[in-house]
Amino acid sequence: MAAAGDGLAVDWQMDLQKAATPIAEFIHSFHTGLLITITVITLFVLALLILVSVKFSARKNPVPSQTTHHVGLEVAWTLIPVLILVVIAIPSFRLLKEQIVAPKADLTIKATGAAWYWKFEYAKDAGGGFEFEARMLSDEERAKAVKDGKGKKEDFPRLLAVDNEVVVPVNKNVVVQVTSVDVIHAFAVQSFGVKVDAVPGRLNQTWFRATREGIYYGQCQELCGKDHAFMPFAIRVVSEEKYAAWLADAKKKFAAAGDAPVQTAETTLSAR
Repeated sequence: MAAAGDGLAVDWQMDLQKAATPIAEFIHSFHTGLLITITVITLFVLALLILVSVKFSARKNPVPSQTTHHVGLEVAWTLIPVLILVVIAIPSFRLLKEQIVAPKADLTIKATGAAWYWKFEYAKDAGGGFEFEARMLSDEERAKAVKDGKGKKEDFPRLLAVDNEVVVPVNKNVVVQVTSVDVIHAFAVQSFGVKVDAVPGRLNQTWFRATREGIYYGQCQELCGKDHAFMPFAIRVVSEEKYAAWLADAKKKFAAAGDAPVQTAETTLSAR
């Protein structure tokens, strides 16, 4: 189980959500390196501004300099920034390649955005062949879930808890095909380093390999209408044994109930 705050934002958080995939770890390291680089450059430029302001003030230089150019300086302040950008570009292109080029899928899931919920379909060739909707739980539904003993209050975070969770096995390559039935949405999970637009009539693709068990929350991150802020989804990462057990139950329940809401994955897994 992931620690509290692993898969969602927490109060007073100043850093990125804890990485749960290799891509997210890459993003975090690139972010940190870029932040250090930008900070050093900013301090250097600030130092130059202070130096120039003091050294070349009107009081110290009553007769202004007549220098018009300096070839060495002009070459330096052109080439050095170019080299810095090249150094930054190399890992950024590597990261882009990692995000775009998906490895062979162990599991394929189709995520369809709609106003304002998500529909998920598990591919038949991976033992699925069923689909379900994920809708945000209201405050009343969250309170009822706690009252019914389905979990603690913190297990159902406000504006993030949903009726049906996506369940995937740990350390497996999961390819997510993303589309929409109405307007442009966006499938995004910060802990996974994943964000891709859901465009009507177009099938986009992303992937992740979660390295820790736990529950990770995602949201639509493309302004899509009045309830844009109320279409989260949850991805629960479990062991292969628990995933196989959930899959067997889910095929029966969703096949029998169609898209009707069923009990959450946490309840199903706890029962076993």
